[in-house]
Amino acid sequence: MDSRTLIKECAKNNRGAQKHLYNTYADVMLGVCYRYTKNLADAEDILQEGFIKVFSRLSQYKHEAELGAWIRRIMVNASLDYLKKHSRYRTELNFDQVSLHPVSDENPAITMDTKDLVELVRQLPLGYQTVFNLVGIEGFSHAEAGSILGISEQTSRSQYSRARATLIKLLNQVSSSVIPQSYVRGI
Repeated sequence: MDSRTLIKECAKNNRGAQKHLYNTYADVMLGVCYRYTKNLADAEDILQEGFIKVFSRLSQYKHEAELGAWIRRIMVNASLDYLKKHSRYRTELNFDQVSLHPVSDENPAITMDTKDLVELVRQLPLGYQTVFNLVGIEGFSHAEAGSILGISEQTSRSQYSRARATLIKLLNQVSSSVIPQSYVRGI
């Protein structure tokens, strides 16, 4: 079933079509939600809230972008809303107004599974993690990330720089303890 037909059927509350849409995108979107949280249960909650928004906003989908990209955007926004709404995350979303943190030129290039890299990103402080996800993974500009999070563009740049520096340290630790040195090469 093509996306236009699927959307029309979902809008008619066709449960089979809704299940098909959910099953098609749920696994990938759970990964998106999981990148913004500290546990799978919260990511699953966000996924459910996100799909409720998807189904309620299908009439707003203009077919200009790929359906998966449109759903991803809703999931990112649902993730950010969840972080802001829940106090255990809200207190961690602390964006310091500080100057840029220099990043080492010793950026490691490490062969590792995406799952392992996502786990390293999830070890970052929540502010770093959120900005890194928005800018480094989702492709938002620092101005857009700042606007979404209610911080300045400079703060977004600072958080991203610090996240990157912290990830480099984590990657260096992983490379020396877990990954065979034959997989690690300096850039």
